[in-house]
Amino acid sequence: MKIPADLKYTKNDEWIRVEGNVGTVGITDFAQEQLSDIVYVEIVVEEGDNVSQGDSCATLESVKAAADVYLPVGGKIVAVNEGLAETPETVNSDPFGAAWMVKIELADSAELDGLLDAAGYEAHLATKA
Repeated sequence: MKIPADLKYTKNDEWIRVEGNVGTVGITDFAQEQLSDIVYVEIVVEEGDNVSQGDSCATLESVKAAADVYLPVGGKIVAVNEGLAETPETVNSDPFGAAWMVKIELADSAELDGLLDAAGYEAHLATKA
């Protein structure tokens, strides 16, 4: 299982990669493994939306279950990965790359301080096992 060191993580298994003042959000390798074969992705926010930390930004459905994806930070949605609706299996094959869900302009970078680093996320996963 991959846990890239350059990302921040939530306990709900989302990741964020911050470049400048914009964060790219997706779900972790662990999350896609738990869901199994993802067959449906719906992004429930739009470009220009102002959102809060913890808001739902997407719904995923797999052959096993459905799950919401929550925003690790608040801010303004600046991009949505429209292609995921056409190719939901990308979430399984490339969770940290092509399967990003949204890009968000951070309202308060201090919210990042409450997220887990790679080691913290790995330790959190160990408590779930």
